[in-house]
Amino acid sequence: MPKTSVIATSLPPVAATALRQLGENLAIARVRRKESQRAWAQRIGISVPTLIRLENGDPTVSMGAYASALWLMGRVQTLADAAAPSADLGALERDLREARRRRPVHKPASVAGKLSSPKRE
Repeated sequence: MPKTSVIATSLPPVAATALRQLGENLAIARVRRKESQRAWAQRIGISVPTLIRLENGDPTVSMGAYASALWLMGRVQTLADAAAPSADLGALERDLREARRRRPVHKPASVAGKLSSPKRE
């Protein structure tokens, strides 16, 4: 009996749904390209049973297999875009909270104000 993966049993439901949708989308792409499972699996470099698991959104399939499937579709860049810093709303919100906590920046004294103030000796 195969060992159960911790990731497969503890995957957040929203992540599991997204992975299933990715698998379905990859399967649709393969069918639209009129590729057999055997040919597609061979091009990715995986077995047919692994391709079937990939198309079912199995979280234990390697990230490399998903990346290779996206590459075959010409969509591998979307993988990097998924974690792009500019799209990381959690980090952007944290940066904003930290900026609000900092002391306000005082305006630098104007040149006229510096010239008119008495000099200290």
